[in-house]
Amino acid sequence: MPLTLSSQIEIVSDLTDELALVDILADKLKGEMMDLQHGSLFLKTPKIVSSPDYAVSANSRIVVITGGVRQQEGESRLNLVQRNVNVFKNIIPQVVKYSPNCIIIVVSNPVDVLTYVTWKLSGLPKHRVIGSGCNLDSARFRYLMAEKLGVHPSSCHGYVLGEHGDSSVPVWSGVNVAGVQLQSLDPGFGTDKDPENWKEVHKQVVDSAYEVIKLKGYTNWAIGFSIADLTESILKNLSRVHPVSTMVKGMYGIEEEVFLSLPCVLNANGLTSVINLQLRDDEKAQLKKSADTLWGIQRDLKDL
Repeated sequence: MPLTLSSQIEIVSDLTDELALVDILADKLKGEMMDLQHGSLFLKTPKIVSSPDYAVSANSRIVVITGGVRQQEGESRLNLVQRNVNVFKNIIPQVVKYSPNCIIIVVSNPVDVLTYVTWKLSGLPKHRVIGSGCNLDSARFRYLMAEKLGVHPSSCHGYVLGEHGDSSVPVWSGVNVAGVQLQSLDPGFGTDKDPENWKEVHKQVVDSAYEVIKLKGYTNWAIGFSIADLTESILKNLSRVHPVSTMVKGMYGIEEEVFLSLPCVLNANGLTSVINLQLRDDEKAQLKKSADTLWGIQRDLKDL
């Protein structure tokens, strides 16, 4: 069963028995396929194929969507999203036509709004449409905190939730090392009263992608690892918890159909449950504000 990628993504894990690449840029697509095939000795993926025709992706278990248009100078976010809606109107029906039982992971930005768009266009149940959301934001968060604490990122636990973007919400109340909540040691941890200025860590998370793009022109490694992480949880039926984008209407006082990142359980059935975090009132308010930010863009979208 192939794993389909619209456009291209770093292949960082040996998870699939077939990999299908789909893109409208035929020459680049063939080059990507050949480059991967030439490295197949080092992979455990026996079949790597590509085509501009979505038929090559038939019967995929997971489809990863990375395609879309980039923001032009001076272009509003709404116009960018609307242009991507038009792109997705060509992509999503073809994906579902050939793989009606697939799970879709949306990576294209703005990921939360485009996950909503994918859900609407696909007609799939919400547990089979997942946005990469804050899985990478949370990884950056844990890395930066771990560096400051002098421990490995896997031993430093904490989430960034909400929008994958400027209005994301760092859940300071849940940050812990070996079960020790840092806010229990210092009630000012992560607040304006924090003398160690931990709030700067979240600012670095928000700014980090911009910084990497400024330095090298794009991001690819970290997001590739992040998507491989999500894919592994699904293909191996691991039921691991990831902060990914899902439909949050009815949660934390949010009344609109928006997709935001919350801690979610992923396994072979897709997104099977959402962990009900005990957030502080200010964190709930920030999450609601994040939802309002997205709804302000989403409500004006046309042709859905």
